[in-house]
This record gives sequence, C-alpha cells and structure tokens, in this order.
Amino acid sequence: MNNWQQRIAALPAERLAGMRRGIEKEGLRVLPEGGLALTPHPQALGSALTHASITTDYSESQIELITGAHQSVSGCLDELIHIHQYVLRTLAGAGGEMLWVSSMPCGLPTDETIPIGRYGNSHIGRAKSIYRMGLAHRYGRRMQTISGIHYNWSLPGVTSEEYFALIRNFRRHAFVLLYLFGASPALCPCFVEGRTHSLQPMGDGSQALHLPHATSLRMGRLGYQSDAQASLAVSYNGLSGYADSLYEALTRPYPAYEAIGIRNIGGDYNQLGTSLLQIENEFYGTIRPKRTVQRGERPLHALRERGVEYVEVRLMDLDPFENVGITAPTMRLLDIFLLHCLLSDSPPDTPQEIAEIKHNQHQTAERGREPGLQLLRAGQAVPLADWAAQLLGECTPIATALDAAQGGGDYAAALQQAQARLADSSLTPSARVLAAMRGQHGCSYEAFSFAQSQQARERLLAMPWDAAQQQHYEALAAQSLAAQKAIEDADTLPFEDWRQQYMDPRQLG
Repeated sequence: MNNWQQRIAALPAERLAGMRRGIEKEGLRVLPEGGLALTPHPQALGSALTHASITTDYSESQIELITGAHQSVSGCLDELIHIHQYVLRTLAGAGGEMLWVSSMPCGLPTDETIPIGRYGNSHIGRAKSIYRMGLAHRYGRRMQTISGIHYNWSLPGVTSEEYFALIRNFRRHAFVLLYLFGASPALCPCFVEGRTHSLQPMGDGSQALHLPHATSLRMGRLGYQSDAQASLAVSYNGLSGYADSLYEALTRPYPAYEAIGIRNIGGDYNQLGTSLLQIENEFYGTIRPKRTVQRGERPLHALRERGVEYVEVRLMDLDPFENVGITAPTMRLLDIFLLHCLLSDSPPDTPQEIAEIKHNQHQTAERGREPGLQLLRAGQAVPLADWAAQLLGECTPIATALDAAQGGGDYAAALQQAQARLADSSLTPSARVLAAMRGQHGCSYEAFSFAQSQQARERLLAMPWDAAQQQHYEALAAQSLAAQKAIEDADTLPFEDWRQQYMDPRQLG
C-alpha cells in the first residue's frame, strides 16, 4: 500500500461524510427566438447585489445560480434544480426568455451593447459595475459572456497548507477533467469576429467554428485568457507565497491600464484601479483557494487572516445535454478527483512545471481527443491516455472509501463512467456536441444550443412545483431587495472616498 492509499484508509468515515460541496452556475438569458436578452435582471428574481442564490455574473444578461454547501450530492443537485425552476418560471411569466445551456455564448450584439451588470446605487453596488467596466476595457465584453460551473469543495480538518498541496496536484492533473467533461468544442463565429484564431469552419456556410478534437475552447487560448496575467508568476507552494504574489498583482501599476485611467474626461469611471488586477476576482485560474469574507472585507485579507476554507474549481463547462449543466456522477467524480489531489504527494511547483501545466491545458482544451496526443510531465512526453488511465486507476480505493462512507455504489459507478469515456472518446460531452451538431442541426452551433436550451426549459418547467416552493423563493427575493435598500441607505461617505478606502493596499492585510 503506498502513501496516499494509506492516507485514504486512515480517513474515518465520519470525516468523509463531512465533505461539503456547492455549485455556482452561470448562464446567459436569451430571447425566445434566440440571441442575447438585453433586458434588465428581472426584479421578481430579487436583488443581484444581495440575493444568496440568484445573482448576475459579468453581464446584466448573465444569471448566476448559487447553492449552499451540502453534505450530499443529491441535496446540492436538488437545490440547483429548484433555483432553476423558479428562475425559468419567472422568465416564462415575463416574456419567455430562456437560459442558454452552452458555455460559449449565443449570437452576440456588438461588444459595447452587451449590458454590464447593475447592482443599485450603493457604493459596493457601484463598485461591482465599475469593476465590470474595467474588465470591458481590459479584455472586451465578449470574453466575459463565457459561462461555466464552479464547484466549491471542502473536507473537515484540512489545513491551508494541505489545501495548497491539493491545488498544486489539481493544476498538474486538471487535463483529466478537461478531457472528461469539456463540452465546448465549437462556437458561434460572432465570438471571434476581428480576432486571429486557428478554428475551422464546420460544414458549408460557417454557422460554427470548431477544432475537430477540441474538448473545451472555453479553457483554451480563446477563452478566459489575459496577456497581462500571463506575466504573473503565481506560486501555489503555500499561503504566504500565494498571498504575496496576489498582493503584488493587486498593487503593481500596469502601464496599459494606467493609460485607460480610473475616470474618463466626463468623470465617469473606467475601472476601479490601474494595477495589474483591479480586485482579487480578476485573477483567472482553474482552481482558487477561498475564504468567506465579512462585509466590506477584501478576499485576500480574509485568506491571510483566517486561512483557506474551501477550494473553488473553475474549469467545468456547462453540459448542454443536462437540464442544469451538471450531473450527480460528474459531481461524484469531482469529489473523487479532489480527494486524490489532497491525498497524493504534492512536491512544490517550479517555473518549469507551471509552464508545462499551461502547455498541457491548452493542448487538452484544443486537441484533447486527438489519438496519441502527448503531454509534458517533468520534461518528458507522455500520452494523455496513459497518464489519465494511471490517475483514474489510482482513484479506485477512493471511490470505494466514499461508497463505504455514504452507502451504495454511486462513486464506483461515476469512476467507471469516467474510465469508459477515457477508453472511448465518442462518449465525451465534447464529441457528443459535435456529433449532434452534424447529425441534427446542420453544423450550426446556435441551432444546436438553442434546441438544447428549449428542451432543458421544457423539462424543468414540467417538473413538480408547489405553492410553498414559490413562496419560499418570492420571500428570498423580497428580503434581498430590502437588504439592498438598507445598504444603500447606510452609505454616508462620498463614493470616491469610499473607493480609495476600499482599494487601499492596507486593506489587503
């Protein structure tokens, strides 16, 4: 028995049963006939600033649905389904908008007409909108309409240093998840208008651009990428080093952003600040260490003061074949995978390895299903299929332990499903997307995603829904609107004074 197998054997069942997971799921609101909905976030859904379960992400048109932290996969998925039901019922009663089920966006209007999220007149609400305006200036609005699922995960008794060891291993092995669950191998040509790219037309008429063996264009060079952030040398070898490198990015002036300026000639705000990162959330990554913040507290300060509370997995595409973008087996495989990352030996990362990780991510995102594809491991070429098979094989005792703790065989079944996808790439979501586009939708990305969005909407609206559930979510919406007004009424400082206080490096701890 090797080290990590001994570690899994030593984990008591009650500790495994204390594992918690929650989901944040983004999705664009689209019109009944297709195309981005440019309407404001519906008031019946509550305040995007203060609602714990229903908010917006980058755009006013991009809804984000958030579950609580659950000790069971089924409980987490049930809550996600209920939030979807309420949102879709609300949208059905106000014009029939839908939620787009794909990660890559629908047909988009011109960049400047994609609406930025609005959060009311409070200082923190204004800051959230200004931050998004900064993202528009820095990266363009189109990139921000990409949607995904974030999986928040914790296990009792894990220290900050152990979470960072998990993060290092996750980054090393994230290619497995991109292969298994990537679901964005194609996109609407409108997304890359005016940009250089290596995508290929799919069929005549170019109603879709794709790469034949891609898994997740969202996580490739066309997705959440930033030339400025590429200069960041962020180490995950511990909390202090990570915090120091993030602090530098949050305080280091960046000439291109200084040229944009904080305010324009008319006095309107262009961005919150001129450093490489405006705030912590601007830092992109496949996984983040997280700590719940107190009101007005900066996330970096919370991390430094109280350590890592959970990790946020950020590389999961929306599964367009599923009503809510993710399945219970996928969540269980994530639990297994994260435990493997936690229990395996995790040497410190190095600049060479960080470069390899980036290379492997791009290769898997753009070519992951290519037969014989090789990745880099410690300077050596290794077939993706062999490396992934080794890692999934090592997960068998973890699935067994989780099934023993939870009862049943669901974790073993989830692992077997993953191994089947590795053996036959046609079973992966990315391959299924391309097959459906070719076979049923005339090689049109929009036609495929629109049809899947309609199906998901119809299935969710047909599910049971009672008056008590409706009243529960209506009460949450009303409470959130009252909470937003209370925050707005409590502001006393002039906004610019508040902004300077919030952005002061001393707030970072």
